[in-house]
Amino acid sequence: MVRVAPSLLAANFSNLAWEIAKVENGGASWLHYDVMDGHFVPNISFGYSILNDVRKVTSLTLDVHLMVENPNEFVEKFIANGADYITFHIESMTNERQIARLIDYLHIKGVKAGLSIKPSTPVDAIKPYLNKLDLVLVMSVEPGFGGQAFNPVALEKIELLAKLKKEKGYKYIIEVDGGINGQTIDSVKKAGVEMVVAGSYIFGSDNYQQAIESLK
Repeated sequence: MVRVAPSLLAANFSNLAWEIAKVENGGASWLHYDVMDGHFVPNISFGYSILNDVRKVTSLTLDVHLMVENPNEFVEKFIANGADYITFHIESMTNERQIARLIDYLHIKGVKAGLSIKPSTPVDAIKPYLNKLDLVLVMSVEPGFGGQAFNPVALEKIELLAKLKKEKGYKYIIEVDGGINGQTIDSVKKAGVEMVVAGSYIFGSDNYQQAIESLK
């Protein structure tokens, strides 16, 4: 069964604790927390102080997705404020040594490490790190904007990641983010995804539990 991580970026922030309780009671496995800096992506979202507030009202796994330049500068604060997983973009890094060191640092700090790739980035770009990763996040839209349509280029990446995981015995979770809904879920399931991120499909629905269950 696929697990579901509702994206808090689509939640109603006037009553965030209530929104979190609703998706938790509705069967969410994790909560996905998007961080945008206005540089790596055009938009700006929330930082580590709100993550601290979220941590106080839920025991769900907090899946922090850093869409930022220089993620090294940010990880310490997110670790301190409750992140369980921290995923950063390979496109935000300058060299292989820097990427490997950040993955190792997250593990030293007791946090799970993930790498994310944009629709235009091939799986080959992250192959050197797959044996170290706890999570691989395949973006099926351009990062930084909610409500985009699913890009099917993600499917072959998910299939390849599932194949490599089986062949090599890797431990990473295969996650997809962008345009996930009742129409696109079957194709990503068939490709081999294990965790799906959904924002507007869940938080824009009249029944959060029903929306979450339809993705499992």
